[in-house]
Amino acid sequence: MIAATRVQTIGSAPARSLLTFAASILIATGLFLAAQGGWIYAKAALAQLLLERAFAESVTSGAPVKPWSWADTWPVARIEVPRLGVAAIALKGASGQALAFGPGHLDNTPQAGEEGTAVYAAHRDTHFTFLKDVKENDRIRITRSDGRVFAFRVTHMAVARWDEAEIDPNAEGVHLVLATCFPFDAVTSGPLRYLVYGDLEETATK
Repeated sequence: MIAATRVQTIGSAPARSLLTFAASILIATGLFLAAQGGWIYAKAALAQLLLERAFAESVTSGAPVKPWSWADTWPVARIEVPRLGVAAIALKGASGQALAFGPGHLDNTPQAGEEGTAVYAAHRDTHFTFLKDVKENDRIRITRSDGRVFAFRVTHMAVARWDEAEIDPNAEGVHLVLATCFPFDAVTSGPLRYLVYGDLEETATK
């Protein structure tokens, strides 16, 4: 069994204030930096810091916590691939705004660990760029905002058109799919999706 992990709130009050101030500065200068290729990566990295803080507070309080005041979404899970040493905070929903800051949990799919297939999607050039390095039998660990932890074992990968992926959110058993655009080095988006499939291996309560 995986030991349940309680996420600690990040930083002291002054540190959180400084982080929020830094976020405001970057967002305020976003239009200027948008013309530069590095803006999307800077925004993604900073957003994940704010999302980590909000996620930690969600686990502690048991209630949704918005990462910033004007957000229309909130953290629902942490996705980790231990072998690669990578992690990302996933947001509720897969709207354009949500995917700009992190992976999104598709609303019409169950939460990770529930019966059916939980699906998380993210951009290939930021939060899910690591999917190209995931291998069969890798472990993917999902920590939900209620503190429960679920481990999935990767069964296979596939490439399919977005409208032909045939992912069944109501499938028997407990499954996971991580999805991103394909090819990874494409300049523009297309109809293909890269899909990583996993089945539940272990679970732990909060």
